[in-house]
Amino acid sequence: MDVNSLVVTVFSGLSALVIEDVTDGGGMVVVTARTREDAVPCPVCETPTAKVHGYHGRTVMDLPVDARRVVVRLRVRRLVCPVLGCGRQTFREQIPGLLERHQRRTVRLAGQISQVARELCGRAAARLAGLLAVPVSRSTALRHLRRLPLPQQAIPQVIGVDDFALRRRHRYATIITDAETGRRVAVLPDREAATLESWLREHPGVEVVCRDGSATYAEAVRRALPDAVQVSDRWHLWRNLCDKVQLEVRAHAGCWATINPPRPGEVREQTTRERWNKIHTLLGQGIGLLDCSRRLGLALNTVKRYARMPEPQALRIAPAYRPTLVDPYRDHLRERRQADPAVPVTHLLREIRELGYTGSANLLVRYLNQGRAEGDRPVTTPRHAGRLLLTAPENLRPKETTLLEKISAACPEMTALAGLVRGFAALLKPAEGNDEKLTEWITAVRAFNLPHLHSLTNGLEIDRPAVNAGLTLPYHNGRTEGVNTRTKRIMRQMHGRAGFDLLRHRILLP
Repeated sequence: MDVNSLVVTVFSGLSALVIEDVTDGGGMVVVTARTREDAVPCPVCETPTAKVHGYHGRTVMDLPVDARRVVVRLRVRRLVCPVLGCGRQTFREQIPGLLERHQRRTVRLAGQISQVARELCGRAAARLAGLLAVPVSRSTALRHLRRLPLPQQAIPQVIGVDDFALRRRHRYATIITDAETGRRVAVLPDREAATLESWLREHPGVEVVCRDGSATYAEAVRRALPDAVQVSDRWHLWRNLCDKVQLEVRAHAGCWATINPPRPGEVREQTTRERWNKIHTLLGQGIGLLDCSRRLGLALNTVKRYARMPEPQALRIAPAYRPTLVDPYRDHLRERRQADPAVPVTHLLREIRELGYTGSANLLVRYLNQGRAEGDRPVTTPRHAGRLLLTAPENLRPKETTLLEKISAACPEMTALAGLVRGFAALLKPAEGNDEKLTEWITAVRAFNLPHLHSLTNGLEIDRPAVNAGLTLPYHNGRTEGVNTRTKRIMRQMHGRAGFDLLRHRILLP
């Protein structure tokens, strides 16, 4: 391959120019080029002309080669328009697709910088571009990012609406997506009903709105699109049920906690029992919740929680032990201590050392004092019991299934709770007739003494049309939640160094 062919291959992106020379500038490659002698249309009257009035020099950067910067020293022509009376007597020729007016970088280099800034934003994009032999400042990277055009697409018929935190517990924004494809449609600066209502009125054509249980969004959609179908997201329905089930399991811990062997935590259980007795004694005397809170020095929410307990909870906290060198010899220790409860620790230490134990005597003593050699199973906590109730039966291991059966049979309320959870889970697969089955499920809930589930049913009834649509229609807000996850990554990159406009621009870029 000769030199000219090599130059054409390496600098194929400059094929619109005539390359005259390529020199080594030390830390850069210098390309000397000129424009072709073809006729160019006038930018005003579009009359082609090749009459040269003069020449100008431009210095631009192109994509790096061999990890070195490429600088193009380009000679362009100033041409004369042949039409008398044209608004432009002379003009400087441009190179469409290669170099734009007033730019110091080629179009393809600017596009590369824009894509790097799109993924990393300012400072990180500048650092990476420097490693790629394209030195730019963080401000330049942001300017290239802002120049990326946002897509102009039609408003979808099915949208998803959700909020995300700009500053947690202080400022929130609203994101609107295409619920069927996940395409970002709009980002609103707050989560007020008036803002969403205004956007919906300005963008007609929406027929279905997927949302969570927000009453603010529900009211905005109701005012702006009274004929639109609102769909309550099924994931949020299940999450609300999970929260209520955990509260019910905790409230009935006194029933199912007896299936566990005794463990440390008796002091806390005694405190709980005494506090429950004091609160219910005052309530039995006709004293209100707020007055009980003041007399006992407890938070009002704590008093409410104890007031809802039918009996004091027997909370058991599972010990969080790290693996130790004694674990492989646990079965041997258990058998020896069952056969001879008075066996000295020194004898046990000698025996397990013959079996290969390499730890210290103190570690063995601590292991035995903690009762880890006798325990047949870990203590079941309310969180663990709730997880067993909320897990699909086919995903449980055999020993978990056995434990779940014992927990479910602890009292009539726990038995009913287990059945109600399975019944609600079956409704989360959209199908016709689920709205009627939901009515039957709510009736079944209200037949049992499960106050936390009663509050869930009250919320379902308030938003019943949207809940019915969520259980019967295939639409959901899952893709919007995925966009929110991506938005959190973008915000972490820009934390404290960017405003809402730039955040909105990055979210909406395809």
